[in-house]
Amino acid sequence: MKKLPFFKHYTIKEVLLTLFLLTIMQSKVQAQDQIIPLWNTIPGALKTSNYIENESLKDGKVQSTSLVSIPTLSIFLPKDPKPNQTAVLIFPGGGYQHLAIDKEGTKVANWLNRLGIAAFVVKYRLPSDQIMKNKNTGPLQDAQEAMRYVRQNAAKYGIDSNKIGVIGFSAGGHLASTLATHYDDVTYETNSTISARPDFSLLIYPVISMQNDITHKGSQTSLLGNHPSQELLDFYSNEKKVSSKTPATFLIHATDDTVVLAENSINYYLALKKNGVPAELHLYEKGGHGFGLGVNDTSKFWTKDCEEWLKVNGYTTF
Repeated sequence: MKKLPFFKHYTIKEVLLTLFLLTIMQSKVQAQDQIIPLWNTIPGALKTSNYIENESLKDGKVQSTSLVSIPTLSIFLPKDPKPNQTAVLIFPGGGYQHLAIDKEGTKVANWLNRLGIAAFVVKYRLPSDQIMKNKNTGPLQDAQEAMRYVRQNAAKYGIDSNKIGVIGFSAGGHLASTLATHYDDVTYETNSTISARPDFSLLIYPVISMQNDITHKGSQTSLLGNHPSQELLDFYSNEKKVSSKTPATFLIHATDDTVVLAENSINYYLALKKNGVPAELHLYEKGGHGFGLGVNDTSKFWTKDCEEWLKVNGYTTF
């Protein structure tokens, strides 16, 4: 029998090893398909030569990043995609000072992929007078553009353009709720007629308010400066900006959270209820702040509650 050319110079062991490596590479590609820049031209950008992104690594993996000046989208698609699948934009937290890109980004994307949901981790610019003309609007510009990009390219990624939500953690929850309440604000020049409105919001121990009595002071200072006017505080206190058009929302908070008080979620929930917006709030006795996908105490299994909410509302069939 004539030998196949492929095996002429390779042993069976070498072939099997090659196939194994190709399988690993393929699974990585499926897990994170690509990272793309969010903008062709970043609106309101200022050039500062010594403003260089700073990544914190552990075991060769990025845990967090700061000094972000080039926003990106990391695209994670399910292994077995289905037509017209749901998508979620992920906004990691970090007090508008850094981004917890692994705990509240990559790991969240992998969880959503397991539910058959496409995920887009948004590495958004952190407010800074050094790199933006108006640091108050910089993060919202990135959030709006990210939503418009995903909705415009829904067919490319097999996504239902009416099933694109957001999830935000801590200060990322403030950005997600800002997008949910300020999606129609004109923050940059664009010819796009595509809506930046999320179809639903998942807010996890979120900063919602900028009011001095309940806000997270670090997030407030980073976004609005040291002495913001009452007008500015009111404008970015998203519990004050809820309307009947605000998307349906799922909220998680621990009552013993001393970093971001549970009143942020409670007040937002009450505003949603007052405006007839579908909303579900889970308050856990214990959990503190920054528990990500769940660590211990009563908040450990919040993801199960969230999965049920997504299923009931038609965003996943799992």
